Amino acid sequence: MHGPGATSVRSVFALTFTVLLSTTVFTPAPAGAAAPTVKDGIATPTACAALGFDMRRADEDGSAGGGLLNNRAVKLAPSPMPIKPLVAAPTGVVPPGDAMTEAVAPPSPPAAGIVAAQPMETEKYPDATPNPIKSVAEAPVSTFSTDVDTASYANVRRFINDGTLPPRDAVRVEELVNYFDYGYARPATPDVPFSTTVSLTPSPWQTGKEIIHIGLQGYDIPRTAEPPLNLVFLVDVSGSMDEPDKLPLAQKALNVLIDRLRPEDRVSLAVYAGAAGAVLPPTSGVEKLKIRCAVDALQAGGSTAGGEGLALAYAMAEQNFDKKAVNRVILMTDGDFNVGVADPEKLEDFVAEKRKTGIYLSVYGYGRGNYNDTMMQTLSQSGNGTAAYVDSLQEARKLFRDDFEGSLFPIADDVKILVEFNPARVAEYRLIGYETRLLNREDFNNDRVDAGEVGAGTAVTALYEITPVGAKLSSDPLRYQPVKVSTGGDPGGEVAFLKIRYKLPGEATSKLIERPITDADRPATLAEAPESTRFALAVAGYGQLLRGDPYLGADFTWDSVLKLAEGARGADPFGLRAEFVQLVRAAETARSLNE
Repeated sequence: MHGPGATSVRSVFALTFTVLLSTTVFTPAPAGAAAPTVKDGIATPTACAALGFDMRRADEDGSAGGGLLNNRAVKLAPSPMPIKPLVAAPTGVVPPGDAMTEAVAPPSPPAAGIVAAQPMETEKYPDATPNPIKSVAEAPVSTFSTDVDTASYANVRRFINDGTLPPRDAVRVEELVNYFDYGYARPATPDVPFSTTVSLTPSPWQTGKEIIHIGLQGYDIPRTAEPPLNLVFLVDVSGSMDEPDKLPLAQKALNVLIDRLRPEDRVSLAVYAGAAGAVLPPTSGVEKLKIRCAVDALQAGGSTAGGEGLALAYAMAEQNFDKKAVNRVILMTDGDFNVGVADPEKLEDFVAEKRKTGIYLSVYGYGRGNYNDTMMQTLSQSGNGTAAYVDSLQEARKLFRDDFEGSLFPIADDVKILVEFNPARVAEYRLIGYETRLLNREDFNNDRVDAGEVGAGTAVTALYEITPVGAKLSSDPLRYQPVKVSTGGDPGGEVAFLKIRYKLPGEATSKLIERPITDADRPATLAEAPESTRFALAVAGYGQLLRGDPYLGADFTWDSVLKLAEGARGADPFGLRAEFVQLVRAAETARSLNE
């Protein structure tokens, strides 16, 4: 959302902070010089005390309130420019004041004979109705923004591991599919940062229909060629984060990321609760122990002034901005913004404006009960970043160790996909997933329209279900406006035409990749389709079953998903496909218990 409202939003966020930031700019050692000694170790109370961090919890030293930070941190204070809350603070939350002593009032005990109510679940998800079947004669072009987020997969896994089915809106099929590596052929050079893989196979869930499988593989930057990082960790330390699967897990996740830091990288740390504050000035990746101490000393308590936290984090990133580096804010929260500027639309405007400065935003969600997935999606899509959900330390390792390059190093911005269907071959089509990423046809060539970011070595997978000409249609033919079928023949056996637009990071003009989709991309049977296609179809079928999509045949069941997945597990070095098979079985059990 850009336009006249952006100016007023910027004024709302025109906060002035007294931030203790280092002005020292890290300069890499000259060629041939000895590498700087990395200062690392376990963040013990003794080791951290030597660096000025008090690791004692608030309840150990008798301080009031939740004890958000240790004595090393810059004391949190109300914004010098007060912001009227856009949503009412929950009952029992003290209005923003001195965040070091701010606390949540204890609930009143229930009256005699009355059972206390259980905490209300207030999780929020974007409304996303499954894409409809479209007639090629009426709408021959489909276009959408790429989505490499994986938040939905890990969040769905959390529900299933808890023995329940996820809310339908929590299931974004493309994020389930894109969770996996399909081993697509990689581009050889960064000049054209994407290679394409296409397969055309019979649909496993609807007789007479076919699936177009599109795989887009990004260039993987060599470790030695990766630019330096300017990262600002922005951590939610409000009271809602005081659960084992929230702040403590976020701290463990950040420690995994710290493992990968290099001497040329710079890290800052900011937090927010009832107000925002700077905890760690820009610090070299050499000082790993110091960064770990700053992270591990955080404690939770108070309300959630997320808007102020974002403003502070961007201010810190701007002060250490390096046009040759990857400049990124990494937000870790449950998304429960309830104090200050909490309106998703205003936050979206603010983040979209900051995107123009070259600072990206990655959002990592935690916890359950009040998890705000809607906020996560809004911020990440507006901030040229990614969204992920961390349900375990294993997922943190996947994101910040195994997929480190893809999480932090962008290779392309505003990546869009367009498919034009040949009316001589295709009567109908349906895009599976990407409901929140659809674009208008004219948006594809408009370089001012924002789209998805793709990181180094990351792949994008898209699936279309098509109805070939001559097969049974989903809709009756029109009586008064008969559909005209192309009589121009079928040049080259083309079924459809694929176009991909992208911008190299920092550039304003997009580049184009295109290729036809033809009968040469068609295996003889589904069983002979590439392993990547069969496993992607298994994951897509799983997602559609979880959502209860109306487009699946009655004979497509959980067993159908298992058969597809087990026949396409491949090498599976990290066991992710094996875990998926177990999740399918668990989902089937959960479904039967809920029927």
